[in-house]
Amino acid sequence: MTENRTKRKYVRKNAIIDPAVSEPSMYTINERFEFLKDTVLMLANGDQNSAIICGQGGLGKSHTVNQSMISAGYDDISKLDDFDTENYPDLKTFRVIKGYSTPKGLYKILYENRNNVVVFDDCDSVLKDPVSLNLLKGCLDSYSTRIISWKSFIKDSELPSSFEFTGRVIFISNLPIGGIDQAIISRSMAIDVSMTTQEKVDRMRYLLTQDDFMPEHDMIYKIDALNLIELVMDKIKELSLRTLIQCVTVRKSNPNNNWKNLATYLMC
Repeated sequence: MTENRTKRKYVRKNAIIDPAVSEPSMYTINERFEFLKDTVLMLANGDQNSAIICGQGGLGKSHTVNQSMISAGYDDISKLDDFDTENYPDLKTFRVIKGYSTPKGLYKILYENRNNVVVFDDCDSVLKDPVSLNLLKGCLDSYSTRIISWKSFIKDSELPSSFEFTGRVIFISNLPIGGIDQAIISRSMAIDVSMTTQEKVDRMRYLLTQDDFMPEHDMIYKIDALNLIELVMDKIKELSLRTLIQCVTVRKSNPNNNWKNLATYLMC
């Protein structure tokens, strides 16, 4: 009985209040990032057409998605503008789209990547525009055949007025999950990795244990930096992984005790 009360207290203390639901999350931030990896793997294996990853920026959503796709055997062709996946039907690839996109731009992106995995990273314009939302509904449905159409667009375009979309889509957004159109949410697997200040620190502490996080720096520098961040976390202007990276850099460059004052000044 005491254990259950303790667990409930812990869950509520560390919970994320999701605007889309009435109950706080029962899962820690590191558990939710594991769910993120599992969801991307399901999509990579073709078991799911779309996924939405929500939460504040600068805390590893994009990196986790990209690394999960690569670990699933996919190649990132984001920098290969002229690469046509039609010529390589057996090659597993994904393309990351960043920034603003008009509905016409979205239609072109979906057509050119109709057999591919498209990752919209911080491209919230496609989640807000009514025309873009209608295009997305067609490619996110779970039907065996997904047709995307736009009859009025082809007058001045070489693109077809409709096409079959066999690809998959991942959205990475800084929007709260409650701010995304319900029709998109209902067609996707949604993972919310929004964090409290303490959970941001918890996530950073986990990342410090990973071999690929700032491997060029000694662990003692990273631990010292994180301990300082936790000490002043409620005063930090914008807490993200960039904050930790900056603090580690200051720690390494200033071996005497003055580094703490400089780092605190820069962060707060």
